[in-house]
Amino acid sequence: MATVPRPGAYVCGIDAAMDVIGGKWKVLILWALDERPYCRFGELRRLVPGITEKVLAAHLHELEADGIVHRESYEEVPPRVEYSLTAVGAQLNAALAPLGAWGREHVLGGDAHPVRGAG
Repeated sequence: MATVPRPGAYVCGIDAAMDVIGGKWKVLILWALDERPYCRFGELRRLVPGITEKVLAAHLHELEADGIVHRESYEEVPPRVEYSLTAVGAQLNAALAPLGAWGREHVLGGDAHPVRGAG
């Protein structure tokens, strides 16, 4: 996959990565797609409680443009669209897994059960 040029100068790799996944919802979308690959829009909305349809649609579009999420449209009646992680998205989730483990241990007190991916 080619890198996606983004405006602005970055100080380091973390700065650049945070530009891609920044905000409240993107990492939760990545977690949901890791938990349930090939997910439809409505399923994603249920997996990420509190997100609005508008925000979910905008974030999915941004993640698709960044090569993190793949959108597959099927020629069916009614139309069906599924979202999944690309190989780069799976790599990003693997990179976020230690952050999720840190959060479980230091913020949640180790009480939450470990899950795959960024969560």
